[in-house]
Amino acid sequence: MLCVVTAMTLFMTQDMAIKLLSADYPLHEVILIRSAVAATIILTIFLPLEGGLSIIRTNKWMVHLLRGLGIVVANLAFYMGLATMSLAAATSIFFVSPLLITSFSAFFLGERIGIRRWTAVVAGLLGVVIIMRPGTELFRFASILPLIAAIAYALVQVSTRVIGKTEKASTMAIYIQATFIVVCCVSGLAIGDGRYMSGIDPSLDFLFRAWIIPSSGDLLVMGGIGCLMAFGVYLILQGYRLSEASLVAPFEYIGLPIAIFWSIVVFQDYPDTLGWIGIALIIGAGLYTVYREAIHGRKELFSDPVPRNR
Repeated sequence: MLCVVTAMTLFMTQDMAIKLLSADYPLHEVILIRSAVAATIILTIFLPLEGGLSIIRTNKWMVHLLRGLGIVVANLAFYMGLATMSLAAATSIFFVSPLLITSFSAFFLGERIGIRRWTAVVAGLLGVVIIMRPGTELFRFASILPLIAAIAYALVQVSTRVIGKTEKASTMAIYIQATFIVVCCVSGLAIGDGRYMSGIDPSLDFLFRAWIIPSSGDLLVMGGIGCLMAFGVYLILQGYRLSEASLVAPFEYIGLPIAIFWSIVVFQDYPDTLGWIGIALIIGAGLYTVYREAIHGRKELFSDPVPRNR
């Protein structure tokens, strides 16, 4: 439980730092440096603990590639939304992903989902609608991006249930970081000159801004983000390895109050009354889904951390 709580604290701190950088640097540059640092730490520190370089060998490289691309889409969409939205709102919407995993398991894996869990899914989605508020002047198209990220992440986690029984966590983690590095390098070559930046929308500017040489202070922050990512992934995987998934999964929701804390303290973004209601619905529905999965003995659904195993 301590591992999971510490990991979520690291992940939320990472997201806060990336939001701070979103006004000055392109997203793919930040993610490239983050992934390079994280991959170095995984290869030199954590990989030897699970068997060394030999565990990188796999005959399911295509699945790893597709899974990595899905995580890339989830990250890009989430952080683009974060450039415009508050950290609390974007994180709350993304935390609907466990409910989406339940839904997708029914549609794509043919698993039977009872009325109680479907009710929890509907309640969680209602919370998302309350936060997004479509049809009102408070609605922002950027709020769709964390939802896209949650959908992409949920699809990836459903596929993980297929390969997770034979592939080690470090194997999946290193292939994800490798995919990040390749995609970000290609993105930098294709759009890194900033010619598509409009200066109108913060989310699009975060994606299309020209690459610049980071200042020494910002480069240190980006390197720190990579360390937070690497150690966060290791700790959360340790938490799930050392204890029952049904016991530790609810502790991932500590990430939401931490995100709200950073949102208020660093960015002075306070959720309004409806925002608090939406957040409460998402947390309640997510925790209830974890409880029902434990009752039904389906540990596999949460055998990979949700929603931050990147």
